[in-house]
Amino acid sequence: MRKVIISVAPVGPKTPIIPEEVAQDVVKCVEEGAAICHLHSRDENGKLIPDTSMMVDTFERIRAKTDVVVQASTGGVSDMSIEDRCNPLKYWRVESASLNGGTMNFGESIYVNSFEDIRYCAKECYDRDILPEIEVFDIGMINNIKLVSEEQMFHHPIWYNLVFGHKGGMPATIDALIAFSSFVPKGQIWGVTHFGRMDWRFIGVAIALGASVVRVGFEDSDRLDAHTSAQYNWELIRQLASIIRQFGLETATPEEARKILNLSPVQPFEKGSSRKHKFDNVEEVDLYE
Repeated sequence: MRKVIISVAPVGPKTPIIPEEVAQDVVKCVEEGAAICHLHSRDENGKLIPDTSMMVDTFERIRAKTDVVVQASTGGVSDMSIEDRCNPLKYWRVESASLNGGTMNFGESIYVNSFEDIRYCAKECYDRDILPEIEVFDIGMINNIKLVSEEQMFHHPIWYNLVFGHKGGMPATIDALIAFSSFVPKGQIWGVTHFGRMDWRFIGVAIALGASVVRVGFEDSDRLDAHTSAQYNWELIRQLASIIRQFGLETATPEEARKILNLSPVQPFEKGSSRKHKFDNVEEVDLYE
């Protein structure tokens, strides 16, 4: 049976950020069906910073109770250099990290991700056996990754996160989803993030079209429906898991997510556990095992 991976990005614009509260919410998210947790390096007021202390503290609290896949962000609009943005990759538990596919208008700001930045971040990920999740906000960014992958090694399958809904990026329409997903190279893995989501129709269509990963969480939207906001991220995960089951599919556990993404299994709670990725240059992954 096909498994759909749920990724949770739990930290939204509300402050202050309290690591123990985030951790409790994420642990419940995993119980409800999430397999990946995505965190930025922030201070307690939510500002993106080079210091990874709060991110590490939060992940340590989470991993003390669950084996969720640890994903660090190297993105977000800020004045940090790409070297500072890649600081989270030094944290030993990081299994995956976002890698942004290009520069764009991002709201009223300019989100700078030059080719040099893409090359640097990719090398930093692969040198540490960290699997990049390629964040692409328009179709051209898929081609950016193709060009860079012809210059330096990218391991296969490449994992693309198609991001919709940001001002300056792809609109969250079904036509855009169909077009965008059709540009993902054959044999690669793709998923979606719907920023500003008000309902579940777009995500439902993405699942029907074959999305392997769906990201939700307060970073992107806290909506249960057009009129109701969730108090906790786990409420979003519960609703998404229900939608996945209505398609006759199942949510992937963290262990199953690692298999789908070609990550090696890890020991859940032991520092120093091996998590070296297989990176077998797989041409195509069977998501229906």
